[in-house]
Amino acid sequence: MSFVFPFKSRLPGGSFHWLLWSDALTLLAMMVGQVALPWWIAQSGGAHDLSVYGVLVSAMSLVALPLLSPLADRHPKRGLMTVGLLGFGVATAAMAAFATLSHYRLDVVVAIEAITVLAGALVMPAANSIVTELVPPAGLAQALGLQQTAQASGRLVGPALAGAVLAAVGTGPTLWLGALLLFAAALLATRLPRPARSIAAAKPRGRWIDEVRVGLRVNWAIPLERGWVICNFIGAVFMVPCVAMLAPLKVQSLGLSAAWLGWCEAGMSLGLLVGSLGPAAWWARAWGRFGARVGGSAGIGLALALAGLTTDRHVLVACFAAVGVCGATTTLVGKTHRMLARPLAYRARMSAAAIMTIQISQTLGPALAGVALLHWSVRAVYLGFGLLSAVAALGFFLIPGFRSFMGLSHDEVDGWYGRTYPRAFEGL
Repeated sequence: MSFVFPFKSRLPGGSFHWLLWSDALTLLAMMVGQVALPWWIAQSGGAHDLSVYGVLVSAMSLVALPLLSPLADRHPKRGLMTVGLLGFGVATAAMAAFATLSHYRLDVVVAIEAITVLAGALVMPAANSIVTELVPPAGLAQALGLQQTAQASGRLVGPALAGAVLAAVGTGPTLWLGALLLFAAALLATRLPRPARSIAAAKPRGRWIDEVRVGLRVNWAIPLERGWVICNFIGAVFMVPCVAMLAPLKVQSLGLSAAWLGWCEAGMSLGLLVGSLGPAAWWARAWGRFGARVGGSAGIGLALALAGLTTDRHVLVACFAAVGVCGATTTLVGKTHRMLARPLAYRARMSAAAIMTIQISQTLGPALAGVALLHWSVRAVYLGFGLLSAVAALGFFLIPGFRSFMGLSHDEVDGWYGRTYPRAFEGL
């Protein structure tokens, strides 16, 4: 992946690049599925089925993620990622076989997607925390930047590829392509290096439900983390439907083909890639980390509001590109500090607990959007949800100590939660 990352790095060499390639292919496959499957559901079942699908899948994720996330603190993350990606590939292959038969049934789609949810619950906590074990704190910001660039590369190519294949040959072949990409990502995951940093304390023990409570308890006991989770939750309630549910409905309402849904997703991916290569860092230097984090979140909402308002297909794609740039900024500016602040032995569980709140928002958001669509047009709902997402970003101003926390250096923030709130980890 040297053509994507042309600058020199002190990070592990070829072995670390297997992670980048695996992430890129994983996101490539996921984006193929995220274009093909919602389009098929929207065409065959309409807004009702799309809303029901979003609610049910998010509800399953809400259960699966906390159930399986402790495994990332118990077992080697490389093995979990490999098994999860293989399961993801099998589920996608099953969905492709079903779509090839051209017999649409929502219950079968949801049943197959349940396997994908379980596989994702294995992969996500491990993938979100494995970098912290592979590189020292001084190199974590660069490592996360490389990882995000790899993922953005997959996000960029995936939607355009999916839109073209979907428009040319239909849903079935598009999903078969996604399955092959996931199997390739699983193969690359087997080449990941052994962690350079060991987990020295707080080995998970006892029942899984007890370990789930650990992540939830710690996140809630730390005021800064609690506020961060709440702000992300409220913003995601309104943002997620705009990207996942309302986008195909918006494209169809403008009389556009599936290829334009692919271009919208590709525009967002291009924004993520471009943002991670420079603008996000420039924004952080110009506004400070706090200003970049809040401005990026507000920018996502405003761009989505404009996407709902416009009737021009090119402006629609440009709005999704702006969402990508702002998303890259919020990730690069906030993710490094947040991950470093968590004690090493708790990172997977704390990350999973935070992700679980997003899953709740992904359940609530489509349900609210579905109800709203009963009363207003796609354009009005899209505009309203985008504006509410932007307003939610203002909540970061209310989090105690958030501004000063974002001003800390990477060395200062490493293990900061453990030093600042030791009682949150007592008795665990």
